[in-house]
Amino acid sequence: MLEHFADGVWFDTGPVRIVGTKLTATMTVLRLDAGLLVISPLPLTPQRRAEVLARGKVTHLYAPNTFHHSRLGEWSREFPEARVHAPEALAQKRTDLRIDRRHGDAAEFGDEVTEIPIVGFRLAETALVHRASRTLVVTDLVHNIGRPEGAWTKAYTKMMGFYDRVALSRVLRWTAFDDRGAARRSVDQLLEQPFEGLVVGHGLPIATRGHDLLAAAMKFLPVEGTPRLAVGPKRPPLLSAKPCG
Repeated sequence: MLEHFADGVWFDTGPVRIVGTKLTATMTVLRLDAGLLVISPLPLTPQRRAEVLARGKVTHLYAPNTFHHSRLGEWSREFPEARVHAPEALAQKRTDLRIDRRHGDAAEFGDEVTEIPIVGFRLAETALVHRASRTLVVTDLVHNIGRPEGAWTKAYTKMMGFYDRVALSRVLRWTAFDDRGAARRSVDQLLEQPFEGLVVGHGLPIATRGHDLLAAAMKFLPVEGTPRLAVGPKRPPLLSAKPCG
């Protein structure tokens, strides 16, 4: 069910299994002057389609990183006039997808949405700030899963440091950054934005104190820029199955 989060912002969640854990993935819908921007689409069920269209015309479809894209194809076929946005790395990974604009190309959303790429993050994520509602939308940069049920899910998320707290999985801290200094600068750029609400890719959105909670969750990144790690050739299998859960 599409739920109201803030003025012009809605979200929906669906089940997802990551390394055996039972979590949720989030789809976000933003209202723009020209229509709706759908971020990280979930399966296109008749109910979900109807609920989205009740809010307006779908004009943009957005893959925020190289992992939240599995349903982009079915949405782009259903809404062929919608512009599809994705990172360059996803264009290489999913040659079957129609992609109309790569992240980093000329800005498309005017003053309504600010896009901020998280440089140095292997998942090639771009965060979005919906300025009218003061809402930041991130995907795998931070989680807010609360207290999920299930023995393995509970044990794993406690072990990885994001059970019942706004945080990033330790395994992503260890493996997902190849330039922590650049990532720190990107996060600082995010924290300069005027947002209060925070929507995350896994777990429930946060209506207040989102700015402070993101800042606290990102304290593991160095305050001062550091040189790029010597990682050698790219190794796609490292994150072939996203270990954020």
